[in-house]
Amino acid sequence: MSAAPAIIEHDAHEPARAGIITPMVMLDRALSSGAGIETLTKLMDLQERYEANEARKAFDKAIAEAKAEIPVIRKNRAVGYDAKNGSSRTSYRHEDMAEIARTIDPILSKHGLSYRYRSQQEGNVVRVTCIISHRDGHAEEVMLTAGNDTTGNKNSIQAVGSTITYLQRYTLKAALGLAASADDDGKSSENTPEDDRSVTEDQVKELRALIEETQSDIAKICRYWKVEALPDIPASKFNDVMQSIRGSAKNREQA
Repeated sequence: MSAAPAIIEHDAHEPARAGIITPMVMLDRALSSGAGIETLTKLMDLQERYEANEARKAFDKAIAEAKAEIPVIRKNRAVGYDAKNGSSRTSYRHEDMAEIARTIDPILSKHGLSYRYRSQQEGNVVRVTCIISHRDGHAEEVMLTAGNDTTGNKNSIQAVGSTITYLQRYTLKAALGLAASADDDGKSSENTPEDDRSVTEDQVKELRALIEETQSDIAKICRYWKVEALPDIPASKFNDVMQSIRGSAKNREQA
């Protein structure tokens, strides 16, 4: 008995090489030979999995190539506001959606990538999902939630809109692994005092894991520590923030 033909994977963007037998080739042969419905169904399922796998590989390749071209995004916006009781003032810099889009859209388009959002609101909690799609059909999602942003004396509509914009920026940055940097006139980050450096990527992951575990409000945490997002927390405050989250969660359990 002869061995079954091997299924050899190849790049979906390259023409099929002679002798390669894909699930579609096997399906065509089965149809020609009058194979039964059970065999045809299995081959169709195999073809679908094959196409999905090829699409995923094309997506991963496109993401890797795009990230290699996307530069560090400049923080082009300065924000400042007083606390409602007037006792303190918060200020920070961030990159707005226009700056992010201006930087990444041409590069993503070049590699067949695009992004879109889904937004939901449940009570005072806003959920935003960023979907990154590739032209070959594969897509991946990143979702974040936060409470309405009531800082800076915003009205209810502005509070929701601010949170949606905030989550859109950070789900997109998380999905693509983007980095942002303040415009420091060419000064090297190596000269930044240790106390002024932000938390590392691994520390951000620890914070997010703890926040999810304790069901904490990420927006409240950022407001309390006077930062726009977790990656902006000073490295010197990392342990304090972790302890604060655990303490707040314990207090909620005992309440």
